[in-house]
Amino acid sequence: MKSNWRKQMMISALALTLSAANAAPVFASAAPDGKSNAAEIAQTMGTTTQWNRWQKEWKTLKNDWTQISLSPGSNATELNFAWYTPKQTNDNNSNADVEAKVQAISPDQKDSNVPKLIIGEGRNMKNAKVYEAEQTEVKDEQDSNGGTYNSNKVTATGLKENKTYYYSYDNGNGYTKPAAYTTKSKKDFSFAFVGDPQIGSSNELKGKDSKEFYDAQSNAVKSDAFNWSSTLNAALEKTDNKLSFVVSAGDQIQTTKKKSPNKDASKSEIEYTGYLSPEALKSLPVATTVGNHDADNANYTYHFNRTNASELGSNKVVGGDYYFKYGNALFIMLNTQDTNVAEHEQFIEQTVAANKDCKWRIVTLHQDIYGSAEHSNEPEITNLRYQLTPIFEQNDVDVVLTGHDHAYSRSKMLLGGTKANDYTDDEFDAELKKDMDAGENPTTRTVAPANIKNDSTDEKDQKYLSYLKSIMDEKAIETVKKQGSSVINPEGVLYMTAGSSSGSKYYDLVPRQQTYIAHRWQEDVPTYSVVDVTENNLTINTYRTDNDEKIDETFSITKSKGDVASLNKEIKAAESIVKQKNTYITQSYRVFEQALAGAKKVAADKKATKSEVENALKALTNAKAALEKKVVVAKASATLKAGKKKVTVKIKKASVSGYEIKYAANKNFKNAKVKNTTKTTYTIKSLKSKKKCYVKVRAYKVVKGKKIYGSYSKVLKATVK
Repeated sequence: MKSNWRKQMMISALALTLSAANAAPVFASAAPDGKSNAAEIAQTMGTTTQWNRWQKEWKTLKNDWTQISLSPGSNATELNFAWYTPKQTNDNNSNADVEAKVQAISPDQKDSNVPKLIIGEGRNMKNAKVYEAEQTEVKDEQDSNGGTYNSNKVTATGLKENKTYYYSYDNGNGYTKPAAYTTKSKKDFSFAFVGDPQIGSSNELKGKDSKEFYDAQSNAVKSDAFNWSSTLNAALEKTDNKLSFVVSAGDQIQTTKKKSPNKDASKSEIEYTGYLSPEALKSLPVATTVGNHDADNANYTYHFNRTNASELGSNKVVGGDYYFKYGNALFIMLNTQDTNVAEHEQFIEQTVAANKDCKWRIVTLHQDIYGSAEHSNEPEITNLRYQLTPIFEQNDVDVVLTGHDHAYSRSKMLLGGTKANDYTDDEFDAELKKDMDAGENPTTRTVAPANIKNDSTDEKDQKYLSYLKSIMDEKAIETVKKQGSSVINPEGVLYMTAGSSSGSKYYDLVPRQQTYIAHRWQEDVPTYSVVDVTENNLTINTYRTDNDEKIDETFSITKSKGDVASLNKEIKAAESIVKQKNTYITQSYRVFEQALAGAKKVAADKKATKSEVENALKALTNAKAALEKKVVVAKASATLKAGKKKVTVKIKKASVSGYEIKYAANKNFKNAKVKNTTKTTYTIKSLKSKKKCYVKVRAYKVVKGKKIYGSYSKVLKATVK
């Protein structure tokens, strides 16, 4: 982000010792920014093999600017694409089958040099359509070989629900290998919410035009991109690949044009290559928001094809606000790097008026106007808060998703927050720096120190403390109907701030938790949220990337008239879960089963009161949200190859954390030895020649720090040479 002093991380730091006299205290520096090393994340997740492979792939991929991005279309029947092609193109590596199909479908475009995209149903691309790209020159950029590029954009239309399509595009070197994209349900759907991938931010060097900087940038992008990919994979696995899309709260990359070597716009392209590199993104659209690290470079607009884009809210570099619909939800994406609030208000009002059929209204912006880490108390942020929140409330916005602070927080339901005093955007910079300074030789931490004490005699300190109290917004906390983790028909707005999704940088939580915060979390680990949307419920669960553990309770907003019709809708939706009974952990399913039975009883009771109907709906909603799926680990399969005093075990690759290899000199496995590995090839050494070696293998997944094992493979036998 943008301040020099706002830094943090995890362990502990020395508290400053203030002089009892009136002499000004001497401060050292803030705690260093936290970050996650990809090798350590891979070790925790059991993906070291993938990390090693990625390091090799990165050596060639890092210079490839032609990665494609997928973005949501204006509704669920559309999908947007954007990609670069070099101006000097060739077809040296074109997929011949795809090329032939394109020419058969659009022979009149055979001689056109404009890149195309083809998309059709299934592997054979049945009913395929060919789209010619809308092309824009990528200005003021050259790659290391002096090459220049065009940006290409396509919108695929007429997509059907719950169907797998395959697409291929001309990347300037021919048509790519077809990639799969599966549409999802519009009625009940899930999306992931992530914050600040900020690929390249783990690079601590300044943007100097030097080999040292470029090497450090490449290594940082390599690590950050792997962790970003790990988060996307974790979210997909958590939802059984049922995510419809991802919402990113901004700062896709790190290097701004202003801080690039020689202010060269092209120096962030390696970071976009890393951001777009995850295999998951070839089949998963991302709705991006403009962050302060994206905002001063037009290459953001070249890489992403945003639907319903407006000039309202534009900072004249990366465009303005945009929106899309999915099912019964309206997603409004604001570019608040432009602080012309009147334009944002106009855009929101026009968008809401044009989409009155949407039951849920979700706004995304970058700044965490109700967050709880180091940026959240800045006057620049709180000034924006009090300008925007009345607009959100007047337009019945349900949820506001934000980023910027690289630390997770969830607000209480808030309504009617008002600014108590006027202050400039930079009025308390000195006090904020002083308050969170970590002393000499600071170490990493997760909560900033509170150096300014309540009994301080310094007038500026007291003014600062009064300011902090005024922005706690205690009076804005709505009194809501609640059962468990659900709120029923709230009038206020929920504000979520995402933690870092890549671990490229973490900020400390502020030392004084704001009254408006319901829960916050920072342990310097990448995180993501899964948001489930149904007719009457919006449910949020948030997880660590590394071990799959939840960092907050399940939270739901229920919109219901409190009538039997609404209850019956939820019962009908819940009954589809009964068919999947065996996929859930017994205890959580029993709670759900009891709630469903109770809901049916209330729905059938003609004398049931409104309160009883509401309580039955709450209980069913909570039980449904709390369902936990069983961890299924497939039975392992392997082969043996005998060598001189050794046996090599080759395991069939599976989507697991690792493998346990048990071996012995007898088929009963008496005195057996056990080895654990994350690799699919393992050599058992120091064996006796001409003796038999018996081996069996089982896979495991690491869940909440524990290994869950699958069944053993059949017993394998080899004679040692």
